[in-house]
Amino acid sequence: MAWDYIVIGAGSAGCIMAERLSRDPKSNVLLLEAGPKDYSPWVHLPLGYGKLFFHEKMNWRFDAQAEEALDGRVDYWPRGKVVGGSGAINAMVYARGLPHDYDDWAAAGATGWGWDDVAPVFDQLETRVDADGKTHGSGPIHVQDIRRQIHPITRHFFTASDRAGYGRSDDYNGSDPIGAAVYQINTKGGLRCAAGQAFLRPALRRANLRLITGALVQRITFDGTRASGVTYTHGGSEHTAQAAGEVVLCAGAVASPMILQRSGIGAGSLLQSHGIDTVIDQPNVGQNLQDHLGVSYYFKSTEPSLNNQLAPLWGKALAALQFAFARRGPLALSVNQTGGYFKTNPALARPDIQMYFNPVTYSTRKAGHRPIINPDPFGGFIIGFSPTRPQSRGAINISGPTAADAPQITPNSLSHPDDAQTIIAGGQLCQNIMQTDVMQALVKSPLNHADLRGMTADDLLADFRARCGTVYHANGTCRMGADATTSVVDPQLRLHGAQGLRVVDASVFPNITSANTNAPTMMVAMRAADIMTGAPA
Repeated sequence: MAWDYIVIGAGSAGCIMAERLSRDPKSNVLLLEAGPKDYSPWVHLPLGYGKLFFHEKMNWRFDAQAEEALDGRVDYWPRGKVVGGSGAINAMVYARGLPHDYDDWAAAGATGWGWDDVAPVFDQLETRVDADGKTHGSGPIHVQDIRRQIHPITRHFFTASDRAGYGRSDDYNGSDPIGAAVYQINTKGGLRCAAGQAFLRPALRRANLRLITGALVQRITFDGTRASGVTYTHGGSEHTAQAAGEVVLCAGAVASPMILQRSGIGAGSLLQSHGIDTVIDQPNVGQNLQDHLGVSYYFKSTEPSLNNQLAPLWGKALAALQFAFARRGPLALSVNQTGGYFKTNPALARPDIQMYFNPVTYSTRKAGHRPIINPDPFGGFIIGFSPTRPQSRGAINISGPTAADAPQITPNSLSHPDDAQTIIAGGQLCQNIMQTDVMQALVKSPLNHADLRGMTADDLLADFRARCGTVYHANGTCRMGADATTSVVDPQLRLHGAQGLRVVDASVFPNITSANTNAPTMMVAMRAADIMTGAPA
């Protein structure tokens, strides 16, 4: 059988593409996913993502290359390996990004992807749910206002932000996004509401859509420069699916460039070094890797926090009962409850820092071969930050010719001098908040690091190098743009120089957005489907 569409990867983008393309009953759609189905309760329980952070079956558990700029450390890169992809294991913070993020996309050659173009797509994607339950819009993804459910200790963050002169935002996804804010999360009825649940699950009832899980894609096959099918392993055997129409690559910012490279699309010298015949010599594949790096400062608190609810056995039992009977309580939330966009200098035109204030601290211990994350047995909180628009660029390349070969992830962290200056400014912003009287009264002692409040600029940068890590927002490795010499796909997401092949996921971002990347990834898929079908969402 030849498929009208073969979608590679059932992550946030792939689930949406499969649903949208299969709306036409005349089109047969095949969806290939390397991981299992999303039956695990940890996927659907919002706070269950802590159980998936090191999961051996539903997480790829990648490692980046050791980096001198990070004191020679190897950073851990979790990625979803399950229906729903990383959107099934993330912390559910829903952030559109800021208008200038997308205007920068258009200015970089992604014509038709400016803010005025993408804002209506976000509107079509979302049902926004107020704290009182009132809804706005009718999109599949529910965006929940949790301000009535956040932990009481977070009130100090808002007071401190006011006293430090940073103010508040009532809606960081709205017209006035700057200042301390309550994070919105994609949940519905107390359960995770991501692309797997909202788009794919109802679509799987259609006779013209087939999902194959446990299907590890080896390569895309070509007839000349036209994509003709996909070769994958399943059940210990190799299979090839034929494409009568298009192949849509939605494997994510890590896997999409590697699948292209294994298929003969990439830098010719790299492909030759692994014995792969070159179909299209495209050196931009795998380049332009961007990510948000973040650091967290842990403190013991003088009043109870979420730790005191989740660490004791009675607290766990009470939380379980709250969730079972009302779909409320800490299990129905993310620990990322408050934060927002901030300017380190009021003269800046744009926010340069995203902050987090979490009512919890936790430690990691080994249980057999799997690390286990547990809340600490005392009151505590985290304040942390990441630069919104880092300038450093890295790369992701194959390390061998087969899908079993691990990715070579080279973030090239802090390679741009502006990033180090933003990090110092971000640390000083956190200091300004922590030095307010309200936060001084909340702190019993710092945990696992020197006291942020007394760090110099040099201390802040050295501490960041020693302890920072990815916040899991990789993108840009199949960059979108009009010019084939600087990008991988055109503004219609068609691979430059090829026919019948598009890339639709976070890898096509021309520039990183200012916050969490799951919402922009879903928007890209919605807009891609509009482009491919010629129909509104």
